[in-house]
Amino acid sequence: MAGMEQPRLHASLLSWYDGNARRLPWRALAGETPDPYHVWLSEVMLQQTTVNAVVPYFNRFIGRWPTVADLARANQDQVLHAWQGLGYYARARNLLKCARLVAGDMGGGFPGDADELEKLPGIGPYTAAAIAAIAYGQRRAPVDGNLTRVLARLYAITDPLPGARRRIATLAEALMPTERPGDFAQGLMDLGAALCRPRRPACEACPWREFCAAKRAENPQSYPRRQTKGAKPIRRGIVFWAVRQDGAVLLRRRPETGLLGGMMEFSSTGWRQTAWTLEEARRMAPVAASWRRLPGVVHHTFTHFHLRLAVIRGRTTDSSPADGFWSAVEKLPDHALPTVMKKVARHATSYPEAGKKAIRRKKSGP
Repeated sequence: MAGMEQPRLHASLLSWYDGNARRLPWRALAGETPDPYHVWLSEVMLQQTTVNAVVPYFNRFIGRWPTVADLARANQDQVLHAWQGLGYYARARNLLKCARLVAGDMGGGFPGDADELEKLPGIGPYTAAAIAAIAYGQRRAPVDGNLTRVLARLYAITDPLPGARRRIATLAEALMPTERPGDFAQGLMDLGAALCRPRRPACEACPWREFCAAKRAENPQSYPRRQTKGAKPIRRGIVFWAVRQDGAVLLRRRPETGLLGGMMEFSSTGWRQTAWTLEEARRMAPVAASWRRLPGVVHHTFTHFHLRLAVIRGRTTDSSPADGFWSAVEKLPDHALPTVMKKVARHATSYPEAGKKAIRRKKSGP
């Protein structure tokens, strides 16, 4: 894009943004100063999650923890429980670590420089650039999926993703204006969400239609180009639905690191590609019981693999397991159960003798 066209690109997008910006609870209105805490919280939540999904979570977090100091005083179980449904639970653990660091060592203020922001837990290059641009007016480009799509079409970049991401990031940095970089970044996000959509882009309403190389070639939907992805592998496991004499079921906490770190779960075998036999599973049981497999399988999909979980149920008189604790079935929604374990609970309680009451989502929670 010729340098002489950049002022026109800046002016046209900012003019469009002034009249079409999305009203989002973390955004400052015209004339207001952005709250770095709101920007940070929303950007962490928006990683791998849609805006519509994030809005109610953001509102609940702000209602419960209005400032970063309030969040820093929360315990991990509270944060993980409030995070349920957003996935990628390492983000929630890092959210709390970051809040405590900012509220403590940094006196309650986030650094305004992207390079310094990247040193904080859970803040990568994209999130650091977004906070720096939106909250502090730094000339940095937060290249998310929307920006990637808009710029791939604007410049008609034929290199496929993910290989083209570095080139797109370089182009985005060069395109950022010195005036209102935060609004420009948010304008690009909104342009991608509202007009420059993956399918059926609304090119005639786009403020950049006269500059867009993909529009001129009349094939915007062919950008960005992507490499063909292989099929996700399938992993399998067996979950133990252990029931005590009073109807309570056995829970345990997952390790702090790794997938679903720090979340609660029902004991299970490992997750592997080959199927487990019932005899193999019995040797790994958390308590002594007569185990019986329930009909059906629980299906869940993570980013990199599909998961298939069989559930076996057993009643036990062992009230002191080596690992875990007992919970009444009706109290399960009070624990930080990831979505896959909620599915297990609903599956297990759908059969007779599984427990007194099926697990249900709280109306006020995710």
